[in-house]
Amino acid sequence: MARRVANVVARSRISSFYPLHKAIAAPKSGPWEQQLRHLNIHEYQGADLMSKYGVNVPKGAVVSSRKEISTVLEKEFPDNEELVVKSQILAGGRGLGTFKNGLKGGVHIVKRDKVEDIAGKMLGQILVTKQTGPEGKPVNKVFICEKLQLVNEMYFAIALDRASAGPVIIACSKGGTSIEDLAEKYPDMIIKVPINIHKGITDADAEKVVNGLNLKCADKNDSMQQVKHLYDLFCKSDCTLVEINPLAETADGKLVAADAKLNFDDNASFRQQEIFALRDQSQEDAREVAAAAADLNYIGLDGEIGCMVNGAGLAMATMDIIKLHGGSPANFLDVGGNASENQVIEAFKILTSDKKVKAILVNIFGGIMKCNVIASGIVNAAKTVSLKVPLIVRLEGTNVDLGKRILKESKMNLIAADDLDDAAEKAVAALA
Repeated sequence: MARRVANVVARSRISSFYPLHKAIAAPKSGPWEQQLRHLNIHEYQGADLMSKYGVNVPKGAVVSSRKEISTVLEKEFPDNEELVVKSQILAGGRGLGTFKNGLKGGVHIVKRDKVEDIAGKMLGQILVTKQTGPEGKPVNKVFICEKLQLVNEMYFAIALDRASAGPVIIACSKGGTSIEDLAEKYPDMIIKVPINIHKGITDADAEKVVNGLNLKCADKNDSMQQVKHLYDLFCKSDCTLVEINPLAETADGKLVAADAKLNFDDNASFRQQEIFALRDQSQEDAREVAAAAADLNYIGLDGEIGCMVNGAGLAMATMDIIKLHGGSPANFLDVGGNASENQVIEAFKILTSDKKVKAILVNIFGGIMKCNVIASGIVNAAKTVSLKVPLIVRLEGTNVDLGKRILKESKMNLIAADDLDDAAEKAVAALA
């Protein structure tokens, strides 16, 4: 979603929008896949957080098992004849998704007597959407919400704007569908209101946003207050993105966040411990979870050559040169400058757990990192992990001779490379 927002802003001529592609798992077509540099939480969690800041949200309750449903209906929705049943996954496109058990749609509006049946068919199942890839994501919780009488649907977002060096509010009087589509069809309806980070949001700022939303029945002053509440949430919760689609007007004249996506800056985890405790690792790539636990920087990709490199720049160069020689990287894995032998072993475990990996390229330039540490880690990893794919190793820098001697004396079956170009060429050739 965040990448789509950035694309929309460019398309609608909103200048220098801060790229938030790290904020959310993107389609599996680039190095953004499953990247969790910014925490993403479920819709029901976001609704609960917004309500604490005074934002109007639909009444809802979450269930994690079928046996909870009847109790929730009786307690929370005694008089509701229709309800909305929403599967909870960390990906967009739920409404048009398909469950692997055949159920169509991850969001349903149903009669009260059908809630248990539909929610039961969602729980414990895998939902596939355009953002999850074919493997889909598990639905461990379902959000049951009141059905609102909506009379108008709009779009609202707060993100970070490089040009103004602060937050920017983006609003559109049309909503409820893809923001990219909105920007293409209604570019003149999208407004941008930069907020001075030092002064905070003013009445004038809030009024510009509300005027841009072109409300039909909601009270203007109340709506301005809702915009201020959302900005307060954005700042005090260290958000990188607040996106509400749709931000809706109800028949009784309220402005309601009918659906929302919230992302949070990982650098603020130390002061947002309650929010970061909401992290759902079942929605994440298991390899990335394991890498984070070992303090490794890992991003899964779609190629066949596993990469273990020290330093982000060298990792990017390694992936580029693999592509240059006709190969495709299976991951970005940066062990950093101070990796221990145990971390190297964990890195190998992660690489070899990927069934798509047909060869592993280790490319280390020893500066702070010592080549002998990497070499010892490789040798011990080979003893721990059943290494069944070709291993190409290029070492250079601090203690390189010692590192090469450790590898040679280990009698390991590996392919030595003299430089980066040679290493990439040999890695690609090893796939043949």
